[in-house]
Amino acid sequence: MRHQLAAQLFTVRNELKKDFEGVLRELSKMGWAAVQIDGLHGNSARDIAAVMKELGLKTAGMHVGLERMKNDLDNVLEEARLFDTKDFICHSLPDGLQTPEGYRSVKKDLLAVAAKVQGTGYRAGYHNHDFEFHTSIDGKFALEYLLDDPAIYAEIDTYWVMKGGQDPLNFIRNYAFRMPILHLKDMTSDGKQYFAEIGTGLIDFAPILRWGLDSGVEWFAVEQDYCPGNPLDSLATSLENLIKLEESL
Repeated sequence: MRHQLAAQLFTVRNELKKDFEGVLRELSKMGWAAVQIDGLHGNSARDIAAVMKELGLKTAGMHVGLERMKNDLDNVLEEARLFDTKDFICHSLPDGLQTPEGYRSVKKDLLAVAAKVQGTGYRAGYHNHDFEFHTSIDGKFALEYLLDDPAIYAEIDTYWVMKGGQDPLNFIRNYAFRMPILHLKDMTSDGKQYFAEIGTGLIDFAPILRWGLDSGVEWFAVEQDYCPGNPLDSLATSLENLIKLEESL
């Protein structure tokens, strides 16, 4: 499993703005097998891809906005080619689209994008937050509605599922062999339901990891939206705890 562990770069977004290459070198030294791209902060995809190749870092997909997926698809696919990844994932939605009508529009757009890349090897996906559990469409959570067509690949986030009032393991079981990337994120056990390093909070990751290994997950991507101190220290803690968990699987 160790070769399937990736750091989501949104975690270190502020550090990347200062020294993108330096952060990649730190993550590689730390022992991450891959990173998930989340914006290039003014750097060229070609330059960053070259650094990653030098370091032996793989790419566990790219997070992109829906508008780029719709209106800048050629460049998105060129970046995916440079980073040698199949997956480009809609990372979130603006507030105005978090309505039944909005979700219907989003699904239509995602299916149109998926149709454009059908047969090319590229995969369009969707990453959730908790707000998709606040709206129901056709008797389903909005997230289930968006993902009920297998042309749209799932990228489920464990923290946001729990924040939405659902059990992460039970929920992800619906997406076996159609979720190339699973987002790992823990929740504090102090009642505040805040972001936490993997293995320090409420979520039991051992059965989630076992399910992922048996159900077609290619990358386990760790994302921590906000960290109590240095985000690199938080990623180091999460990686250390995941490696310990691997030994018990």
